[in-house]
Amino acid sequence: MTDSQLVIGIDIGTTGVKSVLVDVGRGIIAQSSRANALTSTHAGWAEADPGMWLSNVLETLAELATVAGGRSVTAIATTGMVPAVVCLDVAGNPLRNAILQNDARAGAEVDRIAGATTGSNLLDATGSVPSQQSVAPKAMWLAQHEPDTWAKTRWVVGSYDWILAALGAQIHVESNWALESGLFDFDGHPFPAVNDQVRGLAERLPPVIDPGQLVGELDPRVADRVGLARGIPLVTGGADHVLSAYCAGLVAPGDWLVKLGGAGDILAVADAPIVDERFFLDRHPVSGLWLPNGCMATSGSLVRWVQKLLSIADLSAMDAEATDRRAAEVLCLPYFLGEKSPRNDPDLRGVFAGMHLGHDAVDLYRSALEGIAFGFRHNADVMRGRGIAMDQATVTNGGATSLLWKQIHASVLGVPLRTVRNHPGASLGAAFAAGRGTAAFADWHAPLELIEEGETIDPVAELINRYDEAFGLWTSLGDLTAPTMHALARR
Repeated sequence: MTDSQLVIGIDIGTTGVKSVLVDVGRGIIAQSSRANALTSTHAGWAEADPGMWLSNVLETLAELATVAGGRSVTAIATTGMVPAVVCLDVAGNPLRNAILQNDARAGAEVDRIAGATTGSNLLDATGSVPSQQSVAPKAMWLAQHEPDTWAKTRWVVGSYDWILAALGAQIHVESNWALESGLFDFDGHPFPAVNDQVRGLAERLPPVIDPGQLVGELDPRVADRVGLARGIPLVTGGADHVLSAYCAGLVAPGDWLVKLGGAGDILAVADAPIVDERFFLDRHPVSGLWLPNGCMATSGSLVRWVQKLLSIADLSAMDAEATDRRAAEVLCLPYFLGEKSPRNDPDLRGVFAGMHLGHDAVDLYRSALEGIAFGFRHNADVMRGRGIAMDQATVTNGGATSLLWKQIHASVLGVPLRTVRNHPGASLGAAFAAGRGTAAFADWHAPLELIEEGETIDPVAELINRYDEAFGLWTSLGDLTAPTMHALARR
């Protein structure tokens, strides 16, 4: 090994913690992960134990410390899901399980806050409108249903912000948690029209800190426990989808990303904040750049559901069979968890349409892959309609290992898809933020030299027109079936 600097990035994901050890001159040299457990004691609830996150983080840090040996780790940064809600007491300890961003308990509170803030210019001021993932409705729910917990709450923070604080940082929230929360304006100030709806909410919000900023040093007790040096600088990272997009090479207006995770994310780089109630808005780590983005409720999670439902033992073998099937024979609306952007309708439901007795499991499987691709195109068309440039596309994450699925996306979207080799996701972006915060990287562009380019997936020419036609039918199907799906949801 050389003597160049080492940095660590930690990702607090919905299903697991992943930490990476990065040599700033060579790239990733070690990774460690642990599974996270989710809790759902009532329909629509989604919670996780912050103590479990911390335990998993400490175990992964201990593994990476062993790999690092006697070499000094020079910085640590964190990333994670947004906007999770962690309620802390005056000592900075969690008072209850974290409420995750996809928790749906506060539907009535969403409606109440939306009604109370009508006419407040909320969208233009904060970049979002009240929704299932907003923080204010969840705070209102806590104040009403768990008043003792709310009374003891001194700080409301996010998942990765609390982990960094537990490691020794000052209590803060990162700027993209702030934006996604709906509680702050673009300058990082609490927005009164929203915060005034919950007594004491504004007083429970800590300072907003941008990515790549020093916020403390590794606590000596933590350092001794995991085998790292005391006093390692702690640096703000950022939202997982933002850092995942950044470290996939999205650094210029016109760059955009198709992220095939459990849910589906689409992000595009813009040089101005563009707001729309149909999608979200985040800050890019590079000053002056923004990331309009959409999130589909399902992506890989739908593929896994279909795999289990149809008892598919080998997805690669199923891909090989599905490759020879006629495109868009069956249409799938992938709304099996409702839908986020651009429809923003939790009461939608999934649909397979156009089946006859000659269709089989292979056709349904291909239809699911295509339905998710149509969802990405729906988001891309909405963004283009707002004047967002969509020039160079990249595809990443677990679903990107399937050549068939990548080819379907390229053909549905009608663009070549750039790929990245060995992309570990947001944990790498957090490591880059750690290096940026300690000047190991001169700027936000420097660490991207470590990214390894993969192959480019071109559209299948003969499928482009067929998918264009099918997409029109798909969007019409979504419009026509929505009233029926709403009626079924009410039952």
